[in-house]
Amino acid sequence: MIYGISLVFLSIVAVPSLLLSKKPNAKELLAKVEPYQGWIGLIFCFWGVWGVISAVLNLGWLTSAPIWWITLLAGSIVEAGLGFMLGYGMINKLFLSKNASAQEKAEKIREKIAPLQGKLGLLGIGVGIWMIIASFLFI
Repeated sequence: MIYGISLVFLSIVAVPSLLLSKKPNAKELLAKVEPYQGWIGLIFCFWGVWGVISAVLNLGWLTSAPIWWITLLAGSIVEAGLGFMLGYGMINKLFLSKNASAQEKAEKIREKIAPLQGKLGLLGIGVGIWMIIASFLFI
């Protein structure tokens, strides 16, 4: 359930235009979160990568709980992607600043993901809500 709640939160932070079109007063809340966006993205990127690793390590769940395993993998991939997009500046500053080839590769990945950020955000909201519901149904 924590993965689902965190994924919905991350998706809302990643797609502020969607939230602003529905609730005009949400701009103040998003302005409070904006200074921490890099750190939020960095943490969620690593959390998403850890979720992908966990899904691979628990490949046995594919036979006993395939829906939950696929949900965990999909949510973790979306979380890692959105976290990377939000935390790109912080990741670049902390980890990639001394390696030019790694910076180039990260920039190429960012250029591929950037046009999909809105769709990833909507997918993240959907998968996050499904993770919350699935945690009650399957666990």
